[in-house]
Amino acid sequence: TELMLGPARPDPFDPGFFHLTKDLNRRGIVPTRATHHHVRHGVWIERAVWAALTPEQRHAAFVHATALRVTGPQPVFCRTSSAAVWGLPRIEAWPAVARTHVEGLRLRGSDLVHRHLGHAVEPVAFRGLLLTPVARTVIDLARTESLMTAVAAADHALRHEMCTRAELLAEVQALPPRTKRRGIAQLVHDFADPDSMSAGESLSRVRMFQLGLPRPRLQVEREDDRGLIGQVDFDWGDVVGEFDGKVKYRIPEGADPADAGEIVWREKQREDRLGRQAKVARWTWAVAMSPARLAAVLAEKGIRPQPRCTWFDGLGEQGSA
Repeated sequence: TELMLGPARPDPFDPGFFHLTKDLNRRGIVPTRATHHHVRHGVWIERAVWAALTPEQRHAAFVHATALRVTGPQPVFCRTSSAAVWGLPRIEAWPAVARTHVEGLRLRGSDLVHRHLGHAVEPVAFRGLLLTPVARTVIDLARTESLMTAVAAADHALRHEMCTRAELLAEVQALPPRTKRRGIAQLVHDFADPDSMSAGESLSRVRMFQLGLPRPRLQVEREDDRGLIGQVDFDWGDVVGEFDGKVKYRIPEGADPADAGEIVWREKQREDRLGRQAKVARWTWAVAMSPARLAAVLAEKGIRPQPRCTWFDGLGEQGSA
């Protein structure tokens, strides 16, 4: 059985897809909303291209378009803007503003310019923009966004080796002691796990933590007398959990009926073998977004809140080193 190892790192947005109004007009093309998407004033992208972009890529496009409209020194994009360009996932909807760093805090039109905390920024050039480094971006998200989004970004960054745990910790330790949400930034460092294979799995794990459920092991290989069954997302021993099990039944485009039937049959066999050694809980994104619904799904299989949180028992010096 093929292991479910999660999605590959998405491609960064390519600003080569942009068209400026003046360039289109010079070619005798008048862009309309029927043929093009208006990204920012004077910046367009073909509608078919826009439709194929992920949410992260769409916000990255907005950031790139913002850079095209800037006059003066090249800005350093940070927080959600840096996250989108790096390709870090987000749980909530992306904002409608671009975020950059300067000394001092001020508002510039619809774009937010933020005071920088911690040690001086050493921006990284990527895809023609200046960005806060990945580790700094993740810790900035921990201070300013939801725990779900910060953990999803941290898991993704570690899994794809975009930064190291030591770099995350260095960014936490660089924050002044009384910085707002410094404790959340430390929690994100401690919580981040490269074995989380998708934003949905990161979201699910944060919900389990918030609900006081026992901590599962991630990406555990299950075997029986026939050999390897597969790799499960969450494992509590006599219970396993899988986020969005429907993905495993997804039929590749162009597959003929025989191939489609074989895919479904293989997954049915996998599920039957797994079910003979553990209770199997499955849930979707909508369930993970609702703490009550996820709690009910897992309680039905026997996973219930503990008297105290044991998630970081035995962490010892790892949490601060």
